[in-house]
Amino acid sequence: MTMQIADSVQLSSPDAKARVHAAAARNNLRTEPKAVRIVIITLAMLFLSVFVVLPLVVVFAEAFSKGVLAYLAALSDPEALSAIKLTLIVAAISVGLNLVFGLVAAWAIAKFEFKGKTFLITLIDLPFSVSPVISGLVFVLLFGAQGYFGGWLRDHDIQILFAVPGIALATTFITFPFVARALIPLMQEQGTQEEEAAISLGASGLQTFFRVTLPNIKWGVLYGVLLCNARAMGEFGAVSVVSGRSSTTNTSSSRPSRSPRCWRCWR
Repeated sequence: MTMQIADSVQLSSPDAKARVHAAAARNNLRTEPKAVRIVIITLAMLFLSVFVVLPLVVVFAEAFSKGVLAYLAALSDPEALSAIKLTLIVAAISVGLNLVFGLVAAWAIAKFEFKGKTFLITLIDLPFSVSPVISGLVFVLLFGAQGYFGGWLRDHDIQILFAVPGIALATTFITFPFVARALIPLMQEQGTQEEEAAISLGASGLQTFFRVTLPNIKWGVLYGVLLCNARAMGEFGAVSVVSGRSSTTNTSSSRPSRSPRCWRCWR
């Protein structure tokens, strides 16, 4: 009798009720027939195989179609080495700048309320809604010979377009949402309680950031940096516009043809 009373008391507690409801919810998710679950899983695997795995297989098959030695010989080509070097330089610049911007923007948006917050979020999402080619064209209109700053740049012998600065600018613009967008929801979910506690105990703003906030978001930072780096290395549209496809501005994702500055002369 005593055991029954104890069990009823345990079941009547809020935690016990929550566990019961959670178990019931899990059981409800498994009420679909086995055939339906098999069909859904098969469709998902088929989609991933066709749109993710198959393209990767084709890329590697074509890369090694003439053998490993031919692949290594192609990598040792001076133009290939120059393209890889430029890609790494541009990726390092854009990822570094976007890491700083993403941390600052996510910190401001998630931890503070201020005027213009919605506008800042809109600006962060802007590269997602603008074609990379149009983004490159904007830089051409700004820094080109007939652009807004073109005359001043020419008078001071400063080269932006068809050079590394132009490629870095375009790549940074295309990739700057990734770090911020990876961190904003994570930092909003964590709230401000830990930071407020650290400040109340006498910690400075920098101490709070590096000892409290940053350890909590380190995996989000890594995720955003990986996405940003992948997009920076694979970006083609904006880079092809601002680089002019010359031999000195040829990245690994943009190989020049025999007429480097011709728009329709691709091999």
